[in-house]
Amino acid sequence: MNRTKTDNGQEKTPTVLVVDDNQQNLELLQAYLEDIDCRTVPARDGAEALEIIGKDPPDLILLDVMMPRMSGFEVCKRIKNDPKTGDIPVIMVTALNEYGDIERAIDSGTDDFLSKPVNKLELLTRVKTMLKLKHLTDKLERTLAYLSEIEKQAQIAKLD
Repeated sequence: MNRTKTDNGQEKTPTVLVVDDNQQNLELLQAYLEDIDCRTVPARDGAEALEIIGKDPPDLILLDVMMPRMSGFEVCKRIKNDPKTGDIPVIMVTALNEYGDIERAIDSGTDDFLSKPVNKLELLTRVKTMLKLKHLTDKLERTLAYLSEIEKQAQIAKLD
């Protein structure tokens, strides 16, 4: 598994936030993810998930759709509309399979979705793919920031 890098270049194990109001589903998803080199953080509803994301943004979010207080659709919208969290991949996990529900998930900004009951192989494959994509996106952002800094220094040197 690709490890992500912190701002100071340190490698860290990717973090997956698992959000589900059903304790059994939460435990099952976390158990499945033990086969991947990642750290899982549980959240039992959308409000708790947003609180966790605000304190320590994960590398990936597995998000149940049907939850009390705040649906997964609303949580996803909030994540994707915030410039600080909008690039975090979200995989919605849902028992809903109507076309309108899928369309609503896409409209809320989800990057992918899985149907319940979750197939372990499908879950692990999608999580690995999303974590790899996040790793590469983060690496690209660091490279672009580095190049921007070099350009600034070249401009300053040119003025001297």
